[in-house]
Parts: sequence; C-alpha cells; structure tokens
Amino acid sequence: MKVSRRGMLTGAAAVGAAAVGAAGVVGLEGRSEAVTTPTAQPKREPVELTWFGTHAWQLKCGKSVVLTDPWLTRFKTGTFTPEGADPKTKLVIEPEVIDKHLTTADAILVHHAHYDHMADVPYVAKKTQATVLCTETHANLLRAMRTQDDLLSPVRGGEYLPFDGFSIEVFPSLHSCSGKRHTYAYPGYRYDVPPRPRVIEDLVEGGTLAFVITIGGLRILSLSTANFDPNALRDLQVDVVFAAPGGEPGITDRLMQTIKPVRKVIATHWDDFDKPLDDPGIPWTDLAPLRQSVERTGAEFVVVDHLQKVTL
Repeated sequence: MKVSRRGMLTGAAAVGAAAVGAAGVVGLEGRSEAVTTPTAQPKREPVELTWFGTHAWQLKCGKSVVLTDPWLTRFKTGTFTPEGADPKTKLVIEPEVIDKHLTTADAILVHHAHYDHMADVPYVAKKTQATVLCTETHANLLRAMRTQDDLLSPVRGGEYLPFDGFSIEVFPSLHSCSGKRHTYAYPGYRYDVPPRPRVIEDLVEGGTLAFVITIGGLRILSLSTANFDPNALRDLQVDVVFAAPGGEPGITDRLMQTIKPVRKVIATHWDDFDKPLDDPGIPWTDLAPLRQSVERTGAEFVVVDHLQKVTL
C-alpha cells in the first residue's frame, strides 16, 4: 500500500509534522530528572534527529554525532513478501549511498546484528573512526567483516559511558517474537570470530541491546524492536522513546507501563526496507495500534519520513 508523506502522519504526528515542515522542529520544553544518570544533566540544547529508515538514526547536538544501527544500503530480500526473506540473499555494501548521507560520528550503537541493522557498520566505522558499542557476538561478526578491532567496545548492559558532549547507558534487551512458536529470524551467538559473513543469514541476532542517549540535556531511549526487558527498564525516566511496531500483542502497552510517563514516542523500524531510501517510507504494517498505545498514555506520537530531520 503506497502511503504519501502527508498520509503517513496521523494524530499528534500530523500536528508535529505540520510544525516542523522541512526544518523539522518539534519543541520539548524543560527536561525530566533521570533516576539512572549518575551526573546532573547538562543545559538543554537543540538535538537534531535524522531518520535513514529501519532503525538508522543520526542524533546530532553541536559537534557531537551518535548513530544507531546505520544501515543505508538497502537491497531486496523479500522480507515483507508472503514468501519472506531469502536467507541466501548476498550482503551488499554501497559506499556511495553511505557517503551521500554520513560524514562523521563519535559513537555507533549496534542494537542487534541482523543485516538490516549491522551490515553497513564496518564501512561506517572505518569512515568515521567512531566507537562501536555492541555485544561480543556483534564484535566477532564485525571482526569477521574486517572492522578495526580498536574501534570495537563490547558491552553487556549496565554500563554508563560518558563521551565528550553526550553519555550512553546500556541495557539488556530482547528481540521481538511472533508467530505460533514465538520466534524471530536468524537467532544465535558467535563466541569466536566466524568466517566472513556473505549472506543475510550469516548475521545472527547475537543478543539485543537497548540504549539511553543523553545528549543536549535530552534523554532518548532507543529500542530497535518492539520487545524489551521489563526488569532492565522498570521505572526508567526518559524524555523520548524510539519504539517499533509489531511483536507480541500488547507489547507497547507493557512498555509504556514499565517506564516512567514519557512525553514523546517516535516510530522506528516501520518501513518496508526493500524499497528505496530516497522514496517516502512505505509501512510494512499498520501503525495505528502503536499510535493508539502511545496516545492512551497522553504521550505525543511522531512519525518521521525517510531523510527527514526533526529538532527536539
């Protein structure tokens, strides 16, 4: 189903989109006092978000740049067809596509190792020389893909990592499950460096992480799937959540009940990534349940299109 940029933005998102236009400015007044941050929050400064489809976000404040799951090389896999993805689809990296949009970064956050999250990370890491936060399995896969070892920083969850201009908190998380058996594609771990990944099934999930990025005085919870670890996130206080559709029934309701009340939820990983990044995003699923779940709590629901910038 083809959805125009205007048609995609519904409810509170439509109001926000009308306000941002091309400039993409959405106001957040004040800040919340985080219960998990060891140090006081800095003064609020504008934070510019850019969405590159799937869970690929660029967060920029001043000279600081954080990337989440920077996958910009989109290639056809059949993921959202009735037949599903072909696990033998060859991995492709297109430097010219990446170079068109990404120039610098201080940190790259790898949430899990599926191809639509991590396949471009070796090139992006080499280009930017950013610190790559990831699990040990992710690191072993990245080593197999010829990523510089000195850029890799394996984490498990529980870390508080201060950088110049921002901080990162790491939380254990879970990949979304679906279907009769409550499964997901390409599970598994790599405890040693494997042969170089060649096809999409070679990039196993390898553990899922969630991150809180505190930048410009704003706290953003980044979730790459609809699922989460309720014990890790219980009573977490943040300003913004990246939340994905799908997963088990009621999962977003449970998320919103687990964390402290939040003011803004931005939809992520909702687009059919077999389609071009330069075209408007086409939802792979109905976003209405996610929107309704968010708005029932009084939070604002925002949908950002491909390559759109939003300033918080």
